[in-house]
Amino acid sequence: MTALNTRLDGILNRTTTAAVPEARIPGVVASVTRADGTIYEGASGLRSTADEAPMSTDTVFCMFSTTKAVTSTAVLQCVEEGLVDLDTPASEYVPEIADLQVAEGVDSNGAPVLRAPFTPVTTRMLLLHTAGLGYSFFSDLYAGLLAETGQPDIIGATKDSLMSPLLFEPGTRFNYGTNIDWAGLVVEAVRGKRLGEVMAERIFTPLGMNDTAFTMTPSMAGRLAAVHQRTEGALAPNGLVLPQDPELHMGGHGLYSTMPDYTRFLRMWLRDGDGEHGRVLQPATVAAAAVNGLGDLKVSAIKTSIPALSHDAEFFPGQSKSWAYSFMVNDQQAPTGRSAGSLSWAGLANLYYWIDREADVAGIWGSQVLPFMDPAAVDNFLEFETAVYQSL
Repeated sequence: MTALNTRLDGILNRTTTAAVPEARIPGVVASVTRADGTIYEGASGLRSTADEAPMSTDTVFCMFSTTKAVTSTAVLQCVEEGLVDLDTPASEYVPEIADLQVAEGVDSNGAPVLRAPFTPVTTRMLLLHTAGLGYSFFSDLYAGLLAETGQPDIIGATKDSLMSPLLFEPGTRFNYGTNIDWAGLVVEAVRGKRLGEVMAERIFTPLGMNDTAFTMTPSMAGRLAAVHQRTEGALAPNGLVLPQDPELHMGGHGLYSTMPDYTRFLRMWLRDGDGEHGRVLQPATVAAAAVNGLGDLKVSAIKTSIPALSHDAEFFPGQSKSWAYSFMVNDQQAPTGRSAGSLSWAGLANLYYWIDREADVAGIWGSQVLPFMDPAAVDNFLEFETAVYQSL
């Protein structure tokens, strides 16, 4: 694998040293694994442009939406134990979700026009992002409703921040949003513990993920990479750190972790649910969770409503994409070489991962740059992935 290591190191180094500012990011850590172990691990650049601390493989990242797959795993464990029925109304576990109403638009004063949903939200809908929930940075309507109602933003990690109207009748469309935050509350309700405690006991310990948590240890905080904001090509730390004593453990975005830790999680999916120190999911659960759950619905391009946080987002334009629990599924072989039926997703600060169970390979690219789908980050990630497949 020496030739592969050299090639992947070259991609990482070029990404952090490009002469043109728009083609450069401050730092990156990336990893590739197969079922029997990691085959590549590399780091390049700086944790922050404000100092000279180098990126290292043990650097801690704000994981943003890569958190979702971990929360969904905790839900699936509850299903295995008979604690959660995916098709029972989620309000049986978290009554407050029944208070959410469908927004049919706004009136002449800009106030939302609301009605009760005809169909109750289920935990399956939450895992598949079909409940009607959204994000303010991916919906002009949602952003307008937040501005009109004064509802707090989800970055504050409060219950009030989740009480947003539904954007459509539950079960009728795919729409990426706060679904997995609610799914995390389902886990807390049936386990009687905070989500982070459940994950630590049932996911992190059997996987050996010692540097992953909603609240960073002092050691983790000392290795934290800064989140950077790109403005007209320039990059500078923006000071963003998620609440470290949050009211809610946000199952949709709240974890901090390292790339080696998250690689252990990816490897579990290659190993049919088995971790290095114990089983996390049963093989039958993995098989059922790792396939399209949307039926005829499809994942489409996501349009930004807050350009400072995200560009328009779509992976592999022109190709069919579906959704599993809780991953994107590329229905066709991807241009990188990724097999049809593989699993993947991302985190807002330009973190990207994939899980190819057919080819027995998974990988993750970790950076801390806003807005999402930053060309310098995503283009080099796709080149990184392509190089992995060419080596196989």
